Amino acid sequence: MTPQPQKIAIVTGANNGIGFETTVGMAEAGYHVIMACRSGEKAKEAKASIMKRLPSASLDIMLIDVSDFASVRSFADKFRERFSHLDVLINNAGILVYSAQSDADGIELQFATNHLGHFLLTALLIDLMPDNPASRVVALSSVAHKGARIHFDDLTCGGNGGIAYGQSKLACLLFADELNRRLQSARRKIRALAVHPGGSDSGLFDEMNRLQYFTLKALSPFITHSNASAARPSLHAALSPQVAGGDYYGPTGIMEMRGPVGHAKRDPVCEDKTVAQRLWECSERLVARKFEIPPAQAQGNAAA
Repeated sequence: MTPQPQKIAIVTGANNGIGFETTVGMAEAGYHVIMACRSGEKAKEAKASIMKRLPSASLDIMLIDVSDFASVRSFADKFRERFSHLDVLINNAGILVYSAQSDADGIELQFATNHLGHFLLTALLIDLMPDNPASRVVALSSVAHKGARIHFDDLTCGGNGGIAYGQSKLACLLFADELNRRLQSARRKIRALAVHPGGSDSGLFDEMNRLQYFTLKALSPFITHSNASAARPSLHAALSPQVAGGDYYGPTGIMEMRGPVGHAKRDPVCEDKTVAQRLWECSERLVARKFEIPPAQAQGNAAA
């Protein structure tokens, strides 16, 4: 393995939308960015576009389908073969579907993609993260988490894709909060944070019916901002020395849809730590992986 003095970041879903702009921002900050993408062709196009815009960017493409746990494990194995450390993990990839869909393991697709795949990826790589405050795990939640609940008895949410989406984004936020508590309990300096991008037409809405889609387009000047603006909370969480573990950031304008980055508002359910703990245990069962926080002295030695 060759020496790797440069800081390394992984951005899932890096080939378009918010992930694309987040990749640009991390590259501008001097990170070597692993573009973790499902489509190799789209990733190559995105990389070429970034290199044209930022010739100094240091980028690699590695394929992953975060809804497929075998793919997540394969990605982690390949990453560990190539790289000795990981400084920032931005769990960005996400989907929004309105129909009832499942992954290869029969798990509701949005829960598998938006939460479980990233839960597993973090578990497989966290021991490679240096034990310092600049090491960050960033989870992308959404304002859609408000009013949502984790339907432990029926994670399909009765086949209602909209309810299942809110559930998955609540899971992302609860995971970041619980991960940070466990890091603190283990006296680790790594920071886990959550963000939401506000309103953006980032490709998440491609499955809307035509009426919903054109309604969104008509309202977009008032409730959305650019993907570059939507990426700012992620970049703030990943790069700012002022953030604290357990923070939650997003736009601070009307309905948190756009505006300057600041502390975002959680749904009151996030105050119930027993829900987050139950979600953690449920996630371990579903991905068939115990998520242990390695002690600082064992950093970098654990096997995936």
